Amino acid sequence: MHIGLVGLGRMGANMVRRLQRGGHKCTVFDLNPINVKNLEAEGAEGAGSLQDLVKKLPKPRTVWVMVPSGKPTEETVQTIAAAMETGDVIIDGGNSFYKDDIRRAAEFKQKGIHYVDAGTSGGVWGVERGYCLMVGASDEAFAQIEPILKTLAPGRGDIPRTPGREKIGGTAEEGYLHTGPPGSGHFVKMVHNGIEYGVMQAYGEGFDLMVHKDSEDLPESERFKLNVADIAELWRRGSVVGSWLLDLTAMALVENPTLSNYTGFVQDSGEGRWTIEAAIEQAVPVEVLASALFTRFRSRKDHTFAEKVLSAMRSKFGGHVERPTGG
Repeated sequence: MHIGLVGLGRMGANMVRRLQRGGHKCTVFDLNPINVKNLEAEGAEGAGSLQDLVKKLPKPRTVWVMVPSGKPTEETVQTIAAAMETGDVIIDGGNSFYKDDIRRAAEFKQKGIHYVDAGTSGGVWGVERGYCLMVGASDEAFAQIEPILKTLAPGRGDIPRTPGREKIGGTAEEGYLHTGPPGSGHFVKMVHNGIEYGVMQAYGEGFDLMVHKDSEDLPESERFKLNVADIAELWRRGSVVGSWLLDLTAMALVENPTLSNYTGFVQDSGEGRWTIEAAIEQAVPVEVLASALFTRFRSRKDHTFAEKVLSAMRSKFGGHVERPTGG
């Protein structure tokens, strides 16, 4: 297929590379012309503007957008849609709020334009590993873009089949899935990221517990100086807590066992917050996911006001004295 791709950051540029390796032709645009030139040198066709990109594509056109969520995505897809015609497809592969997808899909449908939301997971490793794709679309639009999805997805690889899956069929074990109508793809990706927060937090707390097992606050006979880099590697081998996130943790600990090259300041994406909002709307308890999100807020402060209140109360009721900072 011939596809347009807008947004040539780390993920967007690598998606172009994977598509071209798979035999697709890519016309690309980015606000930074250097990013366009770099991919032109790798065989892509460059465009000078969004309108120029649309003009260079054969009908029916397909444009995949990989720009930050919110205003950048809104402005980009609206500009692209204004240059498109009936039967064309816009795919938002970023991390948009699923309710925005529902709105846009309804708006563009009136113009005969298909709007697809593709929750995309794979990060900077996706160019080699492939991307897990959660796709919200009409049946017609999904069929139109499926060749692209097949190329971007990882395929079955060497992962053993789930027992019974051979009787079910479908594309899930290929690494891409038509999750439902527009909005559903980013909803599933939103929950995916919420779960990711919780899993990451569990690993972080577990390793923190092991690192501090040699604390002077413990009886000497109960202190262990644990090699967490070795433990991470050990758990990769046959443990029930093995995962790709653990693989990455093991990699980081081999590089620097104390992780002194990190500050511990952890950002959150909008999807973590949206997951909690959805849980409130649906009255579904998500204690772990909420706690993991709030811990990310906590990571950005040396001490929260809440902790100061706790310290003040402990001082007043029990005469407890604060330990010096860093003690």
